[in-house]
Amino acid sequence: MTDNSYSSSHFRKQPKQQRGKQRVDKILNAAADIFDQVGYEAATTHQIAAKAGTAVGSLYQFFPNKAAIFNAMELRHIERVKVFWSELNTPGVVQLPLHHMIHKLITAAVELFTHPVSRAIFIQFYISQDMFQSIDESMTQEAINFLADILRQRNPALPEDQYSLLAEVCVHSSNAVTLSALRTPDLEHRQRLTEQIEHLLTSYLEPYVGDNLMENVMKVMICPHCQSDRLSKNGQRRQQQCYLCKDCRKQFVESVMLKKEYKSP
Repeated sequence: MTDNSYSSSHFRKQPKQQRGKQRVDKILNAAADIFDQVGYEAATTHQIAAKAGTAVGSLYQFFPNKAAIFNAMELRHIERVKVFWSELNTPGVVQLPLHHMIHKLITAAVELFTHPVSRAIFIQFYISQDMFQSIDESMTQEAINFLADILRQRNPALPEDQYSLLAEVCVHSSNAVTLSALRTPDLEHRQRLTEQIEHLLTSYLEPYVGDNLMENVMKVMICPHCQSDRLSKNGQRRQQQCYLCKDCRKQFVESVMLKKEYKSP
């Protein structure tokens, strides 16, 4: 966690020492477990304190009530999701074969939700959104934007509005299955559901951003300097794919030129 994680107005007392920050983390993790076991409404601060291995008076030093604990959990989850997005929207991930890319995205999401706070927040969002102060539907839209940008990088020839449409379908469908997976106590069944998310997204996206199409996009690009079509990918600049001409050794970005218009399926 960053120092900003401990500057929330939800805290009654700001934890400044490492010991205090560790105690807050234990309280939040304990609250997530209690909310998961008995539900938010039935949970009490005494149960949370006992689970955290601290006195309820120590809990009240940092949080005035159960709602403040929950709202601090929101901030923890937001921070983890931001890191998730930044670490995965990279050329090294985007340029993987489609199945491998989807596997990497879903594996990272599964790891995100193994944390009790993120798991509890995700489930609760679909049960009682009115509890939230920092998370709303705009976060879902950010997830859609994140995936749309990845799809745009994989196939820049698609119509602009199609990236968001594809991403919206992927995010909502994967969220629905993820919710079902997180709520099942059967770990083996949860794993099977997770694998099906990968198959679902790969099959759905293959006609639009599949591996063969990525090769086709490479073939229709031409060098604006020497008109050669012998190109290789060469990282990104300002969120656009860069290409290196194998003949003249000069670089250009994907938006510079297309030899022919690609027609989407």
